[in-house]
Amino acid sequence: MFRTALRNVFAHKARLLMTVLAVLLGVAFVSGTLVFTNTISDAYQKSSAKGFDQVDVAIHPESAADTGDTVGRTHKLTQPLLDKAAKVPGAASAIGVVNGFTAMADKDGKLIGGGFQSQGGNYWSAKDGGKDPRYPLASGHAPHGTGEVAIDAETAKRAGYQVGDTVRLSVDGPVLKPVVTGIFTTDDGNVAAGGSLALFDTATAQRLFHSVGSYDEIDVKAAPGTSQTALRDALDAVVPKDVASTTTGQKLADDQAEQISSAMSGMKTGLLVFAGIALFVGTFIIANTFTMLVAQRTKELALLRAVGASRRQVTRSVLIEAFVVGAVAAVGGLAAGIGIGAGMRSLMGTLGATVPDGPLVVSPGTVATALLVGILITMLAAWLPGRRAAKIPPVAAMSSVHAKATTKSLVLRNSIGALFAAAGVAVVLYATTMDGSDGQAPMGLGAVLLIIGVFVLTPLLSRPMIAAAAPVLRVFGISGKLARQNSVRNPRRTAATASALMIGLTLITGMTVMAGSLQKSIDKMASSAIKADYMVSMANGIPLSPDVEKKLASVDGVTDTSSLRNAPSRIDHRTEFLTGVNGAAIGRLTDLAVTDGSFRVGGTRVVVDSDTAKSHDWKAGSVFKVSYEDGKKENLTVAGVYEANEVIRGIMLDNATLSPHQRDVTDMQVVLKTSNGASAATKDKLEKALGDNPAITVQDKQDISDSIAKAFTLMLNMLYGLLAMAVIVAVLGVINTLAMSVFERSQEIGMLRAIGLDRKGVKRMVRLESLVISLFGGVLGVGLGVFFGWAAGQLLGSRMSTYELVLPWGRMAAFLLLAAAVGVLAALWPARRAARLNMLTAIKSE
Repeated sequence: MFRTALRNVFAHKARLLMTVLAVLLGVAFVSGTLVFTNTISDAYQKSSAKGFDQVDVAIHPESAADTGDTVGRTHKLTQPLLDKAAKVPGAASAIGVVNGFTAMADKDGKLIGGGFQSQGGNYWSAKDGGKDPRYPLASGHAPHGTGEVAIDAETAKRAGYQVGDTVRLSVDGPVLKPVVTGIFTTDDGNVAAGGSLALFDTATAQRLFHSVGSYDEIDVKAAPGTSQTALRDALDAVVPKDVASTTTGQKLADDQAEQISSAMSGMKTGLLVFAGIALFVGTFIIANTFTMLVAQRTKELALLRAVGASRRQVTRSVLIEAFVVGAVAAVGGLAAGIGIGAGMRSLMGTLGATVPDGPLVVSPGTVATALLVGILITMLAAWLPGRRAAKIPPVAAMSSVHAKATTKSLVLRNSIGALFAAAGVAVVLYATTMDGSDGQAPMGLGAVLLIIGVFVLTPLLSRPMIAAAAPVLRVFGISGKLARQNSVRNPRRTAATASALMIGLTLITGMTVMAGSLQKSIDKMASSAIKADYMVSMANGIPLSPDVEKKLASVDGVTDTSSLRNAPSRIDHRTEFLTGVNGAAIGRLTDLAVTDGSFRVGGTRVVVDSDTAKSHDWKAGSVFKVSYEDGKKENLTVAGVYEANEVIRGIMLDNATLSPHQRDVTDMQVVLKTSNGASAATKDKLEKALGDNPAITVQDKQDISDSIAKAFTLMLNMLYGLLAMAVIVAVLGVINTLAMSVFERSQEIGMLRAIGLDRKGVKRMVRLESLVISLFGGVLGVGLGVFFGWAAGQLLGSRMSTYELVLPWGRMAAFLLLAAAVGVLAALWPARRAARLNMLTAIKSE
């Protein structure tokens, strides 16, 4: 039986090629994902580990716990503590570290590093004038004073800066223009990932990052012969426990590696989900292929049974075929996956995302996973056809009385499918009545049940839906009629072929519906809640300097401005964040529905969103006690209650009341209104007033909408690219089905040719059959996608008052055209093969 199975594999090389390709693509995606994420993770971990070479023990400030009505705060690491740490037994040296966000512009004025990876710090010059061991200088000298800065070598290379050039920087708003006095090398992970690092002298860094006379971290280097653990124990004896904590450099490196691994696991999971979808679609094709191969060899298998082969041996022979096919596909997929992993890493560099150098990582786990997935998926898909063939009695198989499914089996299949589909719809509808995240798990379960139910019911659905295409097919004469009859002749095969395409289009349509609806809802939210013409903020979301609002308020044409400030407080023994605003102007800059009282902010009068008011049982006129950040207390009065949204919510009070209690007065953003409204000239005037600062974004409502649309478009394009793998696998499935269908109908096609159907007619028949099957899958996919998009939107609507369903009719039409294109392309080779059959040879075939 083993030799028979191998003979069958090699006897059907052409027919199994598509199956091999389907498995190979899925395995390639899985292994490529693992190679890519392992390679990136390993490169970042090694790069970050180098950054701790100069740190044997790090001292970090402790956060005071919130107790009673006191708002927690972070202790400071002072110069006396640094001096004390440098003198403990076993310490060779101690460095005070200061760091914070520092935006750096290139020579064209554009932000380097994308904002989130733009960092600044201090170059540590010891009292004897020694060099900072963390940042070896490649050229120039260390920075001194406010007008000098050192930059990393990678940034200097990318931006074209040299020693002596003037560079434009921003820490919290105002533009700085220091001279580059030094260029240094570093193993900093942010720099390796495409960010930038600017170093000032320690005094300047402390002033810029609001840490005058203090440090963010103290790094202690051990003397020769002293272990990190021994040094940490010595430091613990002199460092106050309630002020700071100590951590070894090895622990920091291990924690960083774990964080990187955790961050990469999200990307890995996302990519593997799409790989799983491709494999799931491929499973249909494999099962379809083996079903047809076994059906074509039914008489051969019956003869084996007649000469003594048992049912188990027949099933085993089919599984051996599947094992060989799966092993070949898995090995090919692994090789292709390694190439994909390398290509994805190169693509990141092409797109501007710099990745630390490192070798391509192909772990034993990746190899084992690729082989296991490829072989297991193929054998599972082939098991049912093999078992079904083994159960057919030899006499029935020889006389072909088994060919059609019994009424009983069809009724059982349709009943099971109806139950699954009904349960899926019921669970999805139930999930839409739940609140936000609570409904996600039921929604996912319902979606899986519904897809399974529709897949099982697809043979039943195929007849009426394909019959609906009959009027169009009649236009093509006898070829159209034959195409319709061929499409419904074997409903199970048609269903399996269409389902592969259905799954891909369901996901694509559902995500498109959700993305379009979210875009419209966010646009509506921004336009309905904000009257301001512009919103000004830092590129990476960190706080702005209060000087920014002052500069904007002085611009000609600006009529109203308000900075938005966040500060923690204690109310009713729990932490609440306060939002500071310009009480005199905020009413003219926002458009919020007031449900109780009036929108008046000033002095001790505040306005509160309805959710916060409900949680504290407040209403207009309520008085409550607040404990500010500095520990001082005050009674505030609720002047009004408003309806919150995702843009504006919380307790709003006047900045004049809040700011005296803040340790560091900073703004999250500034909103403003102008006399002439939003225009390109006004925006240019505002940007010039801020010194054309690359770190600050000035956005009107259209800019905000466009940035949101850009994010959604980027996300959708990535998802389309990933789901394209499933669509390609579905195309292979259609080709496979048609090719085998042509082989099965060789005698029939020969007879049609003999009685007058020309080659063009045969080609047209096969193409129309492919088109009908693909459009059938496309209609099911788009329909299910719209349903799932609506259902998911109902969950989002429970948290977004402005959510409304938007059906992208144009894109849905494009998806149906895509399904039609799949059908046309998939039929090219099978149609050509059918037309070239020799009619006499075909008539004599069995």
